[in-house]
Amino acid sequence: MLGVMLNNKETQEIEYMLKRELEELLLDLTDSRIDGIVKRAMEERYKIIFGLYKRFASPKECYKYIRSKQQRSEKFSD
Repeated sequence: MLGVMLNNKETQEIEYMLKRELEELLLDLTDSRIDGIVKRAMEERYKIIFGLYKRFASPKECYKYIRSKQQRSEKFSD
């Protein structure tokens, strides 16, 4: 386990970067042109980044980036 001390500005910047990455992943995970193997890797990345984001954001903010059951069930249908 690692610890990091961040000031308020750095925390805001990390939160911003994580939000942008989550938005991009959620968009790409719904793209039917992307192969199933690639989607599985993207799903793993989403879980890691969402876990990091939960440490910075409020629960209310986290709800925006939770995948629906329908999205999760479609992930391997390709």
